[in-house]
Amino acid sequence: MSDDKRDEELLRMARRAMELARSPYSGVKVGAVVVAADGQVYPGCNVENASLGLTACAERVALWGAVAHGSADFTTLVLTSNHPKVTTPCGACRQVILELAPRARIIFGDAEGVKHVWASARDLLPDAFEGDWKS
Repeated sequence: MSDDKRDEELLRMARRAMELARSPYSGVKVGAVVVAADGQVYPGCNVENASLGLTACAERVALWGAVAHGSADFTTLVLTSNHPKVTTPCGACRQVILELAPRARIIFGDAEGVKHVWASARDLLPDAFEGDWKS
């Protein structure tokens, strides 16, 4: 399968995850899928909470679910939303993506197809904090 066809298939999976989103406050539904190096695909959707700081973003839900199932190396992260503009990951998600999936390609698409591709988390979060204090 070509990369373009695979990306479109992953985008369809992200759209299905988006339909499960719980967004009663913003109305913005986001779906994500993360692909592990072994090919396993893990979905996620945003889940809002009245205390908005407790809201979980789709990309973090997907990544945390993958980690909870034993995956640790990721090749691709695909995002979609019902918002009319490209919805890039928030700062917290960018930091989590950098730590858990630093080399993953990040793709955003909508109902019409792939709209934007970032080569890696570094494109989303240049000069990132990487926990250098641990060394």
